[in-house]
Amino acid sequence: MVGIVIISHSRTLAEGAAEVARAMGVGKAVVEPAGGDSEGRLGTSIDLVEQAVAAAGDGDGVVLLADLGSSVLTAKMLIEDAGGDDVLLADAPLVEGAVAAASMAATGADLAAVHAAAESARDHRKTS
Repeated sequence: MVGIVIISHSRTLAEGAAEVARAMGVGKAVVEPAGGDSEGRLGTSIDLVEQAVAAAGDGDGVVLLADLGSSVLTAKMLIEDAGGDDVLLADAPLVEGAVAAASMAATGADLAAVHAAAESARDHRKTS
């Protein structure tokens, strides 16, 4: 099953978004948080992201969702370092993208479909 990693500057935000996404993934989707720096402060950590990707990945690929700024840069760095095509960064709003990705992953969809579901969240309007 495709895994999902939530990358945020805040550990609390990453854990909360992962909690919501897991619930929407009906307990099937694997969603790992990677929030804050290595000491639990605001920031990002490539080591935490690598650990989360390892925990989320089972061979079917991993979709990354990042909040902003250096979280996006950290995700891109991880993808460049990995050199493969089994980890993709979704250009999507964090929570909405994570929920869409988890819902799709829970169906057993492949990496491309889960990535596309996350990115489709950009078009979801909250009012009319």
